[in-house]
Amino acid sequence: MTRFVPSSFHLPRLRLCPALFLPRQPRITRQMSSIKQPAWTPPVPTQPEPILKIYNSLTRTKTEFVPKSGRSVKWYNCGPTVYDASHMGHARNYVTQDVLRRIMSDYFGYDVHFVMNITDIDDKIIKRARQNHLIEKFRTDTVSLNEDLISQVSTAWRGFVHKEVAAGLPSEERVFGTDEVDTRFSQITQLIQNKEWKQECLKRDEKFDMNFTSAVTVRLSALRNAENSLKSGIATQEEAHKLIDESKDILVIFLDDQYKSTVTDPSLSRNLASYWEKSFFDDMRRLRVRDPDTLTRVTEYMPEIITFVEKIIDNGYAYEAEGSVYFDTKAFDDAPHHDYAKLEPWSKGNREDGGGEGKFTRRSASDFALWKASKPGEPSWNSPWGAGRPGWHIECSVMASAILGDNMDIHSGGIDLAFPHHDNEMAQSEAYHDCPVWVNYFVHTGHLHIEGLKMSKSLKNFITIDEILQKYTARQMRLAFVTQLWNAKVDFSESLMAGEVKNLETTLNNFFTNVKALVNQDRDSMLKSDGYHHYEAAETELVTRFHHSQHAFRIALCDSFNTPEALDALRDLVSRTNTYINSRGKAVNINVVENIARWVGKMLRMFGLGEGESSEIGWGQEASGDGAGVDREEVLMPYLRTLSAFRDGVRRLAINKGDTALKDILALCDKLRDEELIPLGVALDDQEDGKALVKLAPPAELMKVRDEKRAIAEAKQAKKEAAKEAERLERLEKLNKGRLAPTEMFKPPHVEEGAFGSWDETGIPLTDGEGKEVSKSAKKKMQKAHATQSRLHEEFFKK
Repeated sequence: MTRFVPSSFHLPRLRLCPALFLPRQPRITRQMSSIKQPAWTPPVPTQPEPILKIYNSLTRTKTEFVPKSGRSVKWYNCGPTVYDASHMGHARNYVTQDVLRRIMSDYFGYDVHFVMNITDIDDKIIKRARQNHLIEKFRTDTVSLNEDLISQVSTAWRGFVHKEVAAGLPSEERVFGTDEVDTRFSQITQLIQNKEWKQECLKRDEKFDMNFTSAVTVRLSALRNAENSLKSGIATQEEAHKLIDESKDILVIFLDDQYKSTVTDPSLSRNLASYWEKSFFDDMRRLRVRDPDTLTRVTEYMPEIITFVEKIIDNGYAYEAEGSVYFDTKAFDDAPHHDYAKLEPWSKGNREDGGGEGKFTRRSASDFALWKASKPGEPSWNSPWGAGRPGWHIECSVMASAILGDNMDIHSGGIDLAFPHHDNEMAQSEAYHDCPVWVNYFVHTGHLHIEGLKMSKSLKNFITIDEILQKYTARQMRLAFVTQLWNAKVDFSESLMAGEVKNLETTLNNFFTNVKALVNQDRDSMLKSDGYHHYEAAETELVTRFHHSQHAFRIALCDSFNTPEALDALRDLVSRTNTYINSRGKAVNINVVENIARWVGKMLRMFGLGEGESSEIGWGQEASGDGAGVDREEVLMPYLRTLSAFRDGVRRLAINKGDTALKDILALCDKLRDEELIPLGVALDDQEDGKALVKLAPPAELMKVRDEKRAIAEAKQAKKEAAKEAERLERLEKLNKGRLAPTEMFKPPHVEEGAFGSWDETGIPLTDGEGKEVSKSAKKKMQKAHATQSRLHEEFFKK
């Protein structure tokens, strides 16, 4: 059915307000919308944040560090040339660079990409590998002692004196024939007794004394012994090898001159470099130097090196000559936006590393080799210029560019590399990339001296890392460098190690030991409150000092990594905390002390002075924090056996109920403290409240302290016993004097025969030997002595 709607009827159009459909706002919201917050004023810092500045060798000033890409830092560090054992110079350089790297990443929070190279092909490596091969082959081929072997060693000796020893002589005395060597050497042997003459020779050649000593040893010992053995008919291979071994340093030079062109096996150099590379990193890990993020080796980058050199030639900054390629320093220096020798412009023209030999003359004295044509007896690689190998400087330019690109934030190395190595590196790289700046900050570590002198085998102060780590710990070695400015000369000496290093380590060890003992004691109390908040003026002052020390620490590190000043801030904080602990006694606030100790330990570990990355109080531990790999039985059984034995002794005394049980139990307690726990690294300090303060420390340190206390106590007891014995002997001597009857004391044999002529009834003389009457004064003295002896005689009979 259809519904009818009249046409005149219309529904009205409704205009709806949107607000009708919104929820009604509470009154409080409406009130808040009409009320504005007061204006906020940003805080004004009372201490501005210090800015990191680094001593930059490119400016020779401290300049603000500005990384090119946010928090990312590209860092290249010149690595070692691996041909011999790493030494103290390596320790100084790589430990210091490791400390700076840790500060940048672990303290300032930069994302550091640390790249380091290994030079595994080099003149020194080639020569050492070749000489090692030749001497070993010579030794193997020699089966007996004979005249020919002795003759060869003698010839080698004469050549050594003629070339090496003569290098220290005055110029007019260096020229003499090989037939004159014996005569000249005899003259040198006489002249060297003159200290002034010898000193002048050392000025001309620092190896003069060492070379002379080697020559004397071979001439007067090795050769003479071999000749005597041969005359005696002893011509065994053992005698021959003895002569070779004792003459090795001289003989190897002779063999190298004769046969170096016959050695062509490239594996000799590779094997030598691989061996010493492993040794180097073993030493670095013992010194707790972190591995680089990226490690490069020269021999792995030969294609890149050749391509790099080709582009430098194409850019107009290098030229080829007789199979070698040289960098054109003049063309580079004359080009817009390029400068040669930015680090040491005054050293231009030095020919220390020209790299060119033979008839060819470089265009400029400053030019240096990018690629060297191979010579007989050297490993080589094919190139557009013929068989050859890289120059010294090109390797770092290529490897750093391959990893870090056309610009890096930091380049580091020893100060001795500034020129020519680093200056040539920069020139090559800027020529290749055609850029004005390849390195933004150059960081050079200072020289190392041993007892005030430059380290040198000839001065007999050459120390390998293995040798030094047998005497000092890795921590002590790192402390020795951290207590010095990284870019200053370091004088490594016994006084440094026995003085500042030992004192600082002992101070920190004692601090951590005491704080850990207090923290452990507090935790043993089951966190029960004593109703006292322990936060008064002393705590407020210490916390304020803590914050000031943290700020001073940051200022020091921002001041071009001033680690000595940073350590002073830690040392001062530790001293003030110790003063606080001693002054507060039982009222000490453990939380405040613990926070300080944890931060101090964290900063020391940041420097790499701790063993591991643990966040516990102290230097840290080698084991991981979760105890993984720890044998609980091995660790705990020594302590458990000690406590079990103590318990058994106490039970036995208590059960027996002897008259001396109490005294014996106390003796057991003392034995536990002084004899049983000390070797386990546990010290118990008795306190006034009867509770011992438990300390953990290295057993050797505790035993040393205990033994020193014992020695002092024993010395006092010995002195007391000596005094007692002296007193006894004095009494005995006095008593023995009383044996003599007073009537006999002035008669022979107690006086000289004929001294007196007559005596009274008590034995006192009346006349002398001539019959004269004894004087009144003499008689008075004798009567006094007689009375004393009478008293002693009576005491003697009584006892």
